[in-house]
Amino acid sequence: MWSHIYDPLGNPWLSTACAAIPVIVLLGALGIFHIKAHIAAGMGLVASLLVAIGIFGMPTQLALNATLMGAANGLMPIGWIILNVIFLYQLTERKGQFLVLRESITGVTNDRRLQLLLIAFCFGAFFEGAGGFGTPVAVTGAMLIGLGFSPLAASGLSLIANTAPVAYGALGTPINTLAKVTGLDVMQISSMVGREMTIFAVIVPFWLLIAFCGWKKTLRIW
Repeated sequence: MWSHIYDPLGNPWLSTACAAIPVIVLLGALGIFHIKAHIAAGMGLVASLLVAIGIFGMPTQLALNATLMGAANGLMPIGWIILNVIFLYQLTERKGQFLVLRESITGVTNDRRLQLLLIAFCFGAFFEGAGGFGTPVAVTGAMLIGLGFSPLAASGLSLIANTAPVAYGALGTPINTLAKVTGLDVMQISSMVGREMTIFAVIVPFWLLIAFCGWKKTLRIW
């Protein structure tokens, strides 16, 4: 057994900064240097191993085992869920059904505020529950761009809208994982999360519209 040491350097700020190195490497590679995602992920993994072994004193064999277990968990079931959702999206798009859906939403209203709520918040919540792991942002963002939203606005607004349903994302993966880690009853966790997320589900639509068009235009919709 190896007990995780949270402050190996004797300075909480310095230890926290070292623990953040893998995140900085990953996000910096993606956002600043525009390195391809799989290469950036590999760089983040290498940084994680170096920090875990070299600074936090994690045994090398245990670190490698954790890496393999994480990769396996990322492939199954997470990767399997995403693969099926992307397959469903590609199938509906190539069959023209996605265009029908987009035109149907446009037919319901031409008000971009309502389109944003219907697509980013409502439809995004469905995709979050079915797939999760970034899928709803990618799908709803593409739909918003198709309706005339700028790429940057579509991405940012889709991320804001995807706040409340994340707890139940990917067929309830976060809740199931929490239940396994803590040993708590999954139904008790689900019911408590449902109570908490109800509050966020009321707040997020207002937050979404305010970020899109400001206070005054948001109030007009009601």
